[in-house]
Amino acid sequence: MAHESLTTLPSETVERGRGAHAAPGPPLSDNESRSRGAHAAPAPSFYRWAAEILAVIAVAVALTVVLRTFVMQTYSIPSASMEPTLMIGDRIVVDKLSYDLHSVGRSDIVVFARPADEHCGGTPVADLVKRVIGLPGETISLSGGQVYIDHKLLSEPWLPASIQRSTTPGPSSAPYALHESFKVPANDVFVMGDNRTDSCDSRWWGPIPESTIVGKVDVRVWPVSRIHLF
Repeated sequence: MAHESLTTLPSETVERGRGAHAAPGPPLSDNESRSRGAHAAPAPSFYRWAAEILAVIAVAVALTVVLRTFVMQTYSIPSASMEPTLMIGDRIVVDKLSYDLHSVGRSDIVVFARPADEHCGGTPVADLVKRVIGLPGETISLSGGQVYIDHKLLSEPWLPASIQRSTTPGPSSAPYALHESFKVPANDVFVMGDNRTDSCDSRWWGPIPESTIVGKVDVRVWPVSRIHLF
């Protein structure tokens, strides 16, 4: 091979010819050429491979954090207050950008920070989920177990027929309990659970500031048999 031809040169030639071209040796055979090429290609570096994997993982984690913080988040339903629309164990996806683009709408299902005055028992949670019923500046009232907005009957197709007339006032004597008409303050919304007979909502602790809304529920993703867009 080529290095063998170098060893056959006289020592003086190597000394005086350092940096000069060595005398050509015999031509390489095909097998020798392939062998040299194989040895010349460096093996993939384990450290480079590991670094690339770590970089991919870091980017994926960063994207997940950004999406969860600013764009969307999933929640699991822990209680029966939104039945039958949302059952215990259902998983929902919340759009956190929705209300940066448009205002809160009636009938929207929203996730919001737990009000300070919420003392309904059970395990405390950071966020609650309810449906928007009254908007800022509207007057909400009850009559015959039904909801009225600005003295007009509110159609609630999301409620089963069996509970269409089951909305009752809250337990306190506060104006928001709806023993009488209540005007929703500016920048607040009045929320209720769809399970009107088993929902601790604005009838218990008043309207919520729009600023406390985390986002709008866009889709129920679990269980698969109940996937639904809202």
